Amino acid sequence: MCPVPPPPAAPTTLDYPVAQHTLANGLRVVVSPDSAAPAVTVNLWYDVGSRHEAPGRSGFAHLFEHVMFQGSANVARSEHIALVQGCGGTANATTWFDRTNYFQTVPVGAFELAVWLEADRLGTLLDALTQESLDNQREVVKEEKRQRYDNVPYGDVLERMVALTFPADHPYGHTTIGSMADLDAASLDDVRDFFRTHYLPSNAVLTVVGDVTVERALAVVERELGGLSDAVRPPHPRPAPLPPISGEPHQEVRADLPADAVHLSWRLPALDTDVFDALDLALGVLGDGQTARLHQRLVRREQLAESATAASLGLIGGTSFGYLAARARDGVGIDRVTDTLLAELERLRADGPTPEELDRVKAQHERAWLQALSRIDARADHLGRAATLLGDPTEVNRRVARVRAITPDQVHQAAAAWLDPASRATLVHLRENR
Repeated sequence: MCPVPPPPAAPTTLDYPVAQHTLANGLRVVVSPDSAAPAVTVNLWYDVGSRHEAPGRSGFAHLFEHVMFQGSANVARSEHIALVQGCGGTANATTWFDRTNYFQTVPVGAFELAVWLEADRLGTLLDALTQESLDNQREVVKEEKRQRYDNVPYGDVLERMVALTFPADHPYGHTTIGSMADLDAASLDDVRDFFRTHYLPSNAVLTVVGDVTVERALAVVERELGGLSDAVRPPHPRPAPLPPISGEPHQEVRADLPADAVHLSWRLPALDTDVFDALDLALGVLGDGQTARLHQRLVRREQLAESATAASLGLIGGTSFGYLAARARDGVGIDRVTDTLLAELERLRADGPTPEELDRVKAQHERAWLQALSRIDARADHLGRAATLLGDPTEVNRRVARVRAITPDQVHQAAAAWLDPASRATLVHLRENR
């Protein structure tokens, strides 16, 4: 007797509680109670990233990621992290093209401390900002650039890809790290002006997730942050979408590297569009994991590459970008690797994904999404992202259904329209010791 196949799994539905409130000074507050563990995450997203930097002021958003830990009126230099860690918590911050965020996860008894720390530096950072602290953090950022970008193999990939994909004067035409020259030129007045312009209650979203009620969370936030004055929120015009790349720009770099490598990039729609989601899935079919087409052909079957991948970087300002990448095996020419990448891309553009391939990529996306939302720190980050960039934190509950609803035909059409090999930029890294 043949075994009876199990019934199909029921579609995943999400219903995380999401309460929203806006203080009189414009601060948007998102609260998602979760009593599974006696801990709470306080996550503050500022609507400022590298795309908001003025010409000659690159790196300011990331510089502030460091400066914000240099003390405020009632908190000494580096004391913010020490206080959080002293009660058993963790704290950090990150910067990206579209935002800067600061976050801490603490035992529930330290919730009020975490909110107060954010309030103190938002309200009084300039009281403690000195030339000495600016110079200190400027050097820290410059050293980070040397260690992560300039002096490691392939450290310049993102910087060069961005320069090939976007015009130099486009908001996305430079990376978050900025240039050494711009960092050196930053004066104390420049930095203070940047803070006064962008670090405002009305330009921020504060997200609280964990073992705290909505009522208590809002009461604490109102008490600590409600009295902060606000200024006029800076305008946030979104750049018009860029046309596809033309002229097939190409750059070749020789350096001390372990392997030759190639990166191919395309301009994609903004991340708040269904077409972007379809393209994200298309790139997943090509390059997400060891069962994806690029890995199967280039790494396993033909053994042309040590690695092969594809992915998208979703951005909100009119244009995102996607890429294919591979590192060649010894003795394999980079042109052959590039041609094989493009052959697999053309096969997807011609035929689209199989239903099984698309189901696999959707399942991978769903698993990653559910794993992230199961942790209060990651859930707070996703809620802050959705509120800041998409305007609605409840999008986290609809994300899985939105992706699940995309059809093979939508992925096929998106790939055919947006991933034309003639609309690509090419970055090649070659070993200089060949």
